[in-house]
Amino acid sequence: MDAPAPGEPVVSHYHLCFGCGVDHPTGLHMQITAGEGLNVTAEFEVGVDHQGAPGLAHGGMLTTAIDETLSAINWLLRKSAVTVQLQTDFRRPVPVGSRVFIAAECVGVDGRKIFTEAVGRLNAPDGPIAVKAKAVFVEVPLEHFFSYGRPEDLEHASTRDEVQERTKGLSFNP
Repeated sequence: MDAPAPGEPVVSHYHLCFGCGVDHPTGLHMQITAGEGLNVTAEFEVGVDHQGAPGLAHGGMLTTAIDETLSAINWLLRKSAVTVQLQTDFRRPVPVGSRVFIAAECVGVDGRKIFTEAVGRLNAPDGPIAVKAKAVFVEVPLEHFFSYGRPEDLEHASTRDEVQERTKGLSFNP
């Protein structure tokens, strides 16, 4: 399977993922789109289930959205990777009912390490900056997820088959 072309959606890697899963009841249901080169855009609406302080998005939820968006870059690189470092800087409150637009890009690859950055804006792709982040991902073999995940989740709805089909042709370093 090839990486998505510019303008195409980056498919959910797991239907129950809190960030991008379509079947998670209170998840973010992120919509992520491949851009030109090694960048993606994403958006989500902050719902009542995502608040921390009354009426405001929980910082952990915003961090989750950033992490989910940045991890989509790994699909463009055709690599299976996990987050090992994530620095999030909050710039302004994000009210419930707001839409958050995230632009993320790969800024470098060094061996197994993938360096990324993102900016989240309020209510429009050019809206005020609400959050910025930098992350480092490390490439892992696909078997990492089957070794550490719960068997009942991995076998749910033929997840293993879905993951293996979606990751055909990915490169994995030992």
